[in-house]
Amino acid sequence: MSLKEQYWRFSLIAIIIVLGVILFVEFIPFLGGILGASTIYILVRKQMLYLTEKKHLNRSFVAFLLLLEAVLCFLIPLSLAVWLFVSKLQNFNLDPTQLVKSIEHVASLIEQRTGYDVLDTSNLMSAVSILPKIGQTVMGSISGFAINVAVLVLILYFMLIGGAKMEKYVYSILPFSDENKKNVLSEINMIVTSNAIGIPLLAIIQGVIALIGYWIFNVPSPFLFGFLTCFATIIPVVGTALVWFPLALYMALTGDWVNALGLTAYALIVVTNVDNLIRFVLQKKMADTHPLITIFGVIIGLSLFGFMGIIFGPLLISIFILCFNIFKEKYLENAG
Repeated sequence: MSLKEQYWRFSLIAIIIVLGVILFVEFIPFLGGILGASTIYILVRKQMLYLTEKKHLNRSFVAFLLLLEAVLCFLIPLSLAVWLFVSKLQNFNLDPTQLVKSIEHVASLIEQRTGYDVLDTSNLMSAVSILPKIGQTVMGSISGFAINVAVLVLILYFMLIGGAKMEKYVYSILPFSDENKKNVLSEINMIVTSNAIGIPLLAIIQGVIALIGYWIFNVPSPFLFGFLTCFATIIPVVGTALVWFPLALYMALTGDWVNALGLTAYALIVVTNVDNLIRFVLQKKMADTHPLITIFGVIIGLSLFGFMGIIFGPLLISIFILCFNIFKEKYLENAG
């Protein structure tokens, strides 16, 4: 290869890397919609192939039908859930003065029973001062969610239209042998499908089970906290405890010891064990992923990708391990 050809090659690589980084940074606000479209495409891909290749239906017509299916089965329920959550929050009084009084009341209960002054007024006012920022963050998240839904619908439509060409292109640029390409794509399909179906299913079941306990033990606003428990299941191991433990503690501090102990026992015996059982069954039925991959994948994924990180975080770790194993088998073991 001549010096000029080397210059062209490395210059082209440099241009691709620089432009790729710039585009990725600019696309970060829309990453949720892009990853969401990719997830739904993987879920409906077999339907697309069946209707276009077996039934010979028009691709544009099938893409429209599958897009309508995605809107009805995924986007509308998710949007309704967000709307219900926001409407519930609007019923809460976030007036700083009232909030300070409520927190002072809890702090005084702690001091009466333990003799320890947990909070003072200056600390409370400092904490309350961040409420406007929290409100701005919530509203920004809702706006971002609406934008990403629109991005998801747009990208998903074009992915369905050009699915075959897109898959061939991705397959051609993967830096693996044909066998390893199949393994990587199979791993992606398995993990995305299992998480996209399993995690919402687990969240709904856990939310309903927790709601029953909240209703039995007279938790205030049981439906709201049941809804919050659904989302808390995203965080492995300690997820549901982020909701029920503060509730039980508050009930104990306000003197409702019977219900507080009952809720704690119910959560430890029923909610926690059902969570472990369902996760175990789903992992065996869908993707036998190691629990540590799921735990650390969700933690890393949420920080990188937002809500969609619950799917793509574990996928990122699994693909890293798979690529490392490919490198080990191809270069390290053969080197000896």
